[in-house]
Amino acid sequence: MSMNNYELYKVFYWAAKTGSLTQAAKSLYITQPSVSHAIKQLEDSFGITLFYRNSKGVSLTQEGAILYSYIEKSQILISLGEEKLAALKNLDSGELRIGGSDSLFKHYLLPYLEEFHQSHPGIKLQLIHGTTPEVIAFLKEGKIDLGVVRMPIVDPQLEVREGIQLQDCFVAGAHFSELKGVAISLDMLLAYPVILFSRNSRARMAITELFQGYGYELKPEIEVGSVDLLIAFARKGLGISYVTREFVSKELEEGSLFEIQLEVQLPPSQVGTMIMRNMPLSSAATKFIELVR
Repeated sequence: MSMNNYELYKVFYWAAKTGSLTQAAKSLYITQPSVSHAIKQLEDSFGITLFYRNSKGVSLTQEGAILYSYIEKSQILISLGEEKLAALKNLDSGELRIGGSDSLFKHYLLPYLEEFHQSHPGIKLQLIHGTTPEVIAFLKEGKIDLGVVRMPIVDPQLEVREGIQLQDCFVAGAHFSELKGVAISLDMLLAYPVILFSRNSRARMAITELFQGYGYELKPEIEVGSVDLLIAFARKGLGISYVTREFVSKELEEGSLFEIQLEVQLPPSQVGTMIMRNMPLSSAATKFIELVR
């Protein structure tokens, strides 16, 4: 064969995609006889007719269509590979896609994102919001390059690098001032309206499991969709919110919120940067992870 198999498949792909030997030749910068010869070589090697020739050009036979379904996937993967290599070569352009929660973006990642953007303004930043289970799914589906999530993550497909430690706690505003400075039991806490994050976040699962471990069912009076609402509702006296202490440091310092002291210890949680194991990282993602460490 004068062409290697890959070159033959490339000719086959463009002839099938365009439905024209002339167009395939133009796309590949070769002559039309070279295209015809390549297709004949491929058909001879399989002993199968791959194309019908007609007045308009060529169309795939049933067998040709089956081969095309595989070759198309390989061509897409090769194109993606070429794009990745171009991005690796130069950080002047490209994209960095990060998955995480609103609160982690705002309270943890913001300074790193700002620094990265100043150093590499040509790289488009895409922040995709979601709970920990959603971010894991995004990563496995290839929708993001890395995720910033709460640990522990136990999954052989993922590699997680430890970041900062966070402490969740219950907070209240002036309306519940009788609880200030008093250590209360879980039983006593449940006598008050509790406000929780509505979505299936790692923090929500952890506190539900903790209460179950002590034999209590944690049923929120109010559920909200953001940390900002957890803070606002607690300040207005609508209930006792379960939040991350580091995310309400300003409110605790100014005294608009105070932390509820519990008789039981609430375990701390670790934030981790999560990537797919054994998958090459883009240059942008590598740079960002180095920055966050």
